[in-house]
Amino acid sequence: MRISSTDVIEGGRVLYAIGKIKAGTAWHAANGAPPQDNWRELILSELIRRAEDIDADAIIGLDYETDGIVPIEETGVQLKHILATGIAVKLSCAA
Repeated sequence: MRISSTDVIEGGRVLYAIGKIKAGTAWHAANGAPPQDNWRELILSELIRRAEDIDADAIIGLDYETDGIVPIEETGVQLKHILATGIAVKLSCAA
């Protein structure tokens, strides 16, 4: 799987976009990082799996974002999770 944070893939040409895909961390305290030290690798692996499930050759426009903050009124804790997003694409010359 080839991945780029831009809209181009080195050595390949995007034939067509399949669609936007997302994968996220577990919900965790809004004022801290996810409990796993390797959270970026974990959600990137999940994003790749989702791209492979739809027969994509690459992911372009890879980005990480916080998907809102949700207050839990019973406890007063605020939760968030982080998403990896990208566009699954088919390449004209898959490698």
